[in-house]
Parts: sequence; structure tokens; C-alpha cells
Amino acid sequence: MIDVLLARYGYVAMVVLMAIGLYVMVRSPNLVKKVIGMNVFQTGIFLFFISAAYVEGGVPAIVGHGGEEVTYVSPLPHVLILTAIVVGVSLTAVALALIVRIYREYGTLQEDTLREVMANE
Repeated sequence: MIDVLLARYGYVAMVVLMAIGLYVMVRSPNLVKKVIGMNVFQTGIFLFFISAAYVEGGVPAIVGHGGEEVTYVSPLPHVLILTAIVVGVSLTAVALALIVRIYREYGTLQEDTLREVMANE
């Protein structure tokens, strides 16, 4: 069992990152911490895609390998992860901008306090 976990350490790290990110998003009452948890969760997903795309002995899919029999690595997962990273950074920026606006308007970042203040309005 330990040998399998050591051989698949990328998947183990992915599960740990996703679990930590989900826990922080669900349990933290602070909005900034929720955004940080979302980023940790996203990192776990990125690691999953990259780990799943790994091909033992694979070479990049470029011209110039001659007539030899080779195993190519698909560039699609890597391109998708690059796009997801850009989207993730944009999402984080928008979320933090909204958090700044919420703090200016209500003076707090605690979810429970925000619910009480918004219910009284």
C-alpha cells in the first residue's frame, strides 16, 4: 500500500490540497481566507490534471524525431492548465476587489456579521 502511495505522490498531494482548500472554504468565516482556500483547491485541481497527463518515457509532440517509434505527450492538458491559471488569477483579483468593496461598505469581513448587518437593512 505504501509503495502505491509513494509511486502516486502527485495524486496524494492533490487530495491533500483539495481537502485543505475545501475545509478552509467551508469552515472559515473570513472572506479573504475563503478566497485563499479557493486558490489552494484550484492548485489541487491543476496538480491532478498535470499528474494525469504524465506519460512515462513520453516526448514532446514536435517535428524532428525521425522514423523512430516514440510515445508522444499530449500538449492539451498543459494548455488547459495555463488557461485555468489565468482564469484563476482573474477570479482571485475580482474576488479580492469585491471583498475590498464589502469591507468599505460594511466594515467587516466576517460572514456572520455581514449576514446580521444585511438582515437589519
